[in-house]
Amino acid sequence: MHKLIPHDKITPVKQETLNNNIEVKQLQIRDCGVCEYRKILDLQHELLDGRRNNQIPNTVIIVEHPDVITLGVRQSLNKLRVSRDELAKRNIDTVQIRRGGGTTVHNPGQLVFYPIINLKQLSLGISEYIRTLEQIGQELLTQFDLASDVKKGYPGLWVGDKKIASIGVRVSKFITYHGMAINIQNDLGIFDYIEPCGLDNIEMTSLAKETGKEYSMELIKQKLTEILMRHFS
Repeated sequence: MHKLIPHDKITPVKQETLNNNIEVKQLQIRDCGVCEYRKILDLQHELLDGRRNNQIPNTVIIVEHPDVITLGVRQSLNKLRVSRDELAKRNIDTVQIRRGGGTTVHNPGQLVFYPIINLKQLSLGISEYIRTLEQIGQELLTQFDLASDVKKGYPGLWVGDKKIASIGVRVSKFITYHGMAINIQNDLGIFDYIEPCGLDNIEMTSLAKETGKEYSMELIKQKLTEILMRHFS
């Protein structure tokens, strides 16, 4: 059972100005349970402003979303197999956003994390950052006995020819937002409505589908938190 956390219950950002002469090393993890995509998008923008102004430390949001399809900035990669009206009838929200990549899907049982971090502070370029996200995802899946691979030119993670994780990020003045989605035990049927990341004939998979096991999302989030702390704090 997933608990939907209303946006007004999410802890607001502390607007406490940090010493601008000190590089903040700690990492804040914010577990938002299951929360609507648009509300988490608003929270990302709020955190983005706070991090840019050095009012908060590097922060990662961990969340699951109710059914939603997001469209990236590259219109050629935004490929729906049904109309938005049809999606609305099926209670699937559709959101246009400013991030790399094409069409993606989120739904409960998929683990999503959004790093709001200063790449300059961590001495990371954008390509290195993408690779770090892939490493984090690989390490998480390995914790549950599933090996995954990367494909040059196609950010995300793959199990053979099946895709298990997607990455779509944006960077503004060295601060990242948006992030990575890893299929844990979500209903993969929702992917039938899109061409994932604009790629034709891509089969999606999940940790549960590959291993035949069910998982505690709390345990998954705990393991992810440990990995995030190693990479970003």
